[in-house]
Amino acid sequence: MGKIITLANQKGGVGKTTTTINLAASLATLEKKVLIIDADPQANASSGLGVDISKIDCSIYDCLINQADIREAIYTTDIENLDIIPSHIDLVGAEIEMLNFDHREFIIKNLLATIKDEYDFVFIDCSPSLGLITVNALTAADSIIIPVQCEYFALEGIGKLLSTIKLIKKKLNPSLEIEGFLLTMYDKRLKLANQIYDEVKRHFQDLVFKTVILRNVKLGEAPSHGLPVILYNADSRGSKDHLSLAKEIIKKNA
Repeated sequence: MGKIITLANQKGGVGKTTTTINLAASLATLEKKVLIIDADPQANASSGLGVDISKIDCSIYDCLINQADIREAIYTTDIENLDIIPSHIDLVGAEIEMLNFDHREFIIKNLLATIKDEYDFVFIDCSPSLGLITVNALTAADSIIIPVQCEYFALEGIGKLLSTIKLIKKKLNPSLEIEGFLLTMYDKRLKLANQIYDEVKRHFQDLVFKTVILRNVKLGEAPSHGLPVILYNADSRGSKDHLSLAKEIIKKNA
């Protein structure tokens, strides 16, 4: 039975898409069947896996708004076992279009009901907002990964996200759990990064992943080549960190 994991944080630039692409690719390399749903209008998860957005016939937008068959929107990637449902710029206006829909918070959940058991993991990459599509993603999810950047203002906004999660658990998805807080862009030479690390560990204790994603040049370069870092440079620190995270998640869900 597939586990649906949403990656969310309304703060931008914390590494949601980077984590989605590279964690999914690492799990696929470890022979898990994985699906990414790119629910961000910027479509960075799609382009970061080599999908040419201008040439796709069916995206998550078509499934949400035009009731397209979700199977029509599934595209394979260069990595065996890894599929993606790409995004589209039209997703920008989707939340307004969805306002008049019945059960509008459950659209993604209902879409995934027919295919989730064909995968070991389904990851939903959200835009940096707490709008209706993110609410949909959290309503559909079994758990949430919250990337936290090891920089100033890192904890700003997490309270708001946790309040949203609490509300969704109460009203829409009682079984939603926190899979973990993931510290990203960590530079152990910086005093501030170490302070943020200690603070997050103190606040959230066992909910913090043991794996920390270090700052890494190759990790930043890989998306411009339309590749996850494990294909771009398997020996890089970024590749090893995400492989470690993938193993941690497999162990946690064994």
